[in-house]
Amino acid sequence: MRIGELAARTGVSVRALRYYEEQDLLVPDPERSHSGQRHYPESAVDHVTLIQELYAAGLSSRTIVELMPYAVDGRATPELLDRLSAERDRVEGRITELVGTRDRLDSVITGAAKNLRTGRSCRVGPTG
Repeated sequence: MRIGELAARTGVSVRALRYYEEQDLLVPDPERSHSGQRHYPESAVDHVTLIQELYAAGLSSRTIVELMPYAVDGRATPELLDRLSAERDRVEGRITELVGTRDRLDSVITGAAKNLRTGRSCRVGPTG
């Protein structure tokens, strides 16, 4: 199928499909038409759908490129599950860090609000 048909069937713009090619996420069939048009196999529909799901999950194109060899013909492999689980663990660690950062910022905000009301120091602790 040509790129326009792939775009229509997946709901992804032609521009996005070309970007996927540039990022090595999507590879057209090696054969092109006599006019140089790209042709994609039927499996490209599932491939593009997977790429979209991984982007929607917050993964970068670099991470997706690393994962794609583990999705064979649109089917998950044990290696893909392992890699996705590792990515989830990485995200979970980042969430934990962000919650800690938010909590420290809340403490600073509380101190600043107290300072506005009382004129006392913004410092947190027994002297604040």
